[in-house]
Amino acid sequence: MHHVRRPAAPRVVLRAAVAAACATAALLAAGPVRAADVPVAPRLVVEIPGPEQGDDAGSGHTRVPARGDRPAGTAARLSEAERAADGEVAKLVDNGPTADRLDVVVVGDGYTAAELAKFHTDTQAKWAELTAVEPYATYRNLFNVWTVDAVSRESGVSGDPDRATVRDTALGAYFWCEEIERLLCIDQPKVDSYVAKAPEADLVIVLANSAKYGGAGYNEPSATLGYEGISTASADNAKSGQVAIHETGHSLGKLADEYFYPGVPDYEKYTGPEPAESNSSKLSADRMAARRTKWHRWLGETSPDGGTVGAYEGGGYFVAGLYRPTDNSLMRVLGKPFNLPGVEAMIAGFHQHARSVTPLTPTDRTLRTRHTAKAAVPLLTGSDGRQLAVRWYLDGREVKRLAGRTEVTVAELRLPDLRTHTLSITAEDRTPSVRDPEIARTLRSTVGWTVRR
Repeated sequence: MHHVRRPAAPRVVLRAAVAAACATAALLAAGPVRAADVPVAPRLVVEIPGPEQGDDAGSGHTRVPARGDRPAGTAARLSEAERAADGEVAKLVDNGPTADRLDVVVVGDGYTAAELAKFHTDTQAKWAELTAVEPYATYRNLFNVWTVDAVSRESGVSGDPDRATVRDTALGAYFWCEEIERLLCIDQPKVDSYVAKAPEADLVIVLANSAKYGGAGYNEPSATLGYEGISTASADNAKSGQVAIHETGHSLGKLADEYFYPGVPDYEKYTGPEPAESNSSKLSADRMAARRTKWHRWLGETSPDGGTVGAYEGGGYFVAGLYRPTDNSLMRVLGKPFNLPGVEAMIAGFHQHARSVTPLTPTDRTLRTRHTAKAAVPLLTGSDGRQLAVRWYLDGREVKRLAGRTEVTVAELRLPDLRTHTLSITAEDRTPSVRDPEIARTLRSTVGWTVRR
């Protein structure tokens, strides 16, 4: 799986308004540490969510320990009844085989055995919140959602209600990570031990049993389990779900952050190469249009997040030197929609993991006259009523009278001879939300059978 590493400051990057400058200063004042002084522990770059009362989608990045700095519970400390419930896997949303769907795995932390029903309810609520946002709303049937029960000995998570609170939980989730109250970190190896119990994971969400605002974005893909990233969020906070949605813009859409840091040294002006992310560019609107690159196909269009698609200076953390497509999309401001280029990137990410046609009739044997070729095509749930375009082909030539159907009998093909032929079905997403021809070519799936009289 391809992932673009986003730039991060060597230690901590924080928006000037964030009241964590003292922690940053302490980190910088500590000076270099020799390898011989302490054992090397892996640290991960995570995104810090913006302040609850503010408008920014994110306020920076920091490096956190992979194993966290709070104790994670172990199965050995659970009772026999708790161990029986720990690690139970359920398919909360079933839209088809894992190989053909984008599989989201949700693990909870700070839920006791008696609170597992609440964890499942919380997962349903957060999934409903996520799928209320486009393009998730239209493409919700491309997803499966799995839950993995992680039993904690104590209810709630560390750092809630205050930084002195320490709770014995399965994943060691804690607020006040790196001295930042709203940064909700986890023990990633413990998370992975639960994620591995699910059949497959393309994306991971960790829900903390808490009403405190917070979250984090672990946007590096897993080298061992294959998922695109981890988003953490508080289950009972109305705004924390927006943090998780923003993070999927990075993990699934490969989108850059569109916010920036006024007054932060080294982030005054970007002077590096053209960014790889589709929603970030060094080019003004005129130069972008002239070179026919990045989001040039959307210039001048009215965007769902308000305003017109253009080239707005400031983004990718830099005040100048980089441009973003719109003024305030979800990649900059929580609660806003994705902008038009962002929607296109998200749809591309969905189709990277999900196929739009699944064979229901086995494809490993020849179908004869009495047989029927059947396939499943997911329904789109957008407000415009648009559906995937379904076409059938015999030996590569379209049989137009079969368009739109999901099953065909071999007898009605009227095969002209006794030779073996190839029957195939293609489902194609002809969404107007994708204008890039290269992306459009990835929005179709085909399966086929050999058939004969």
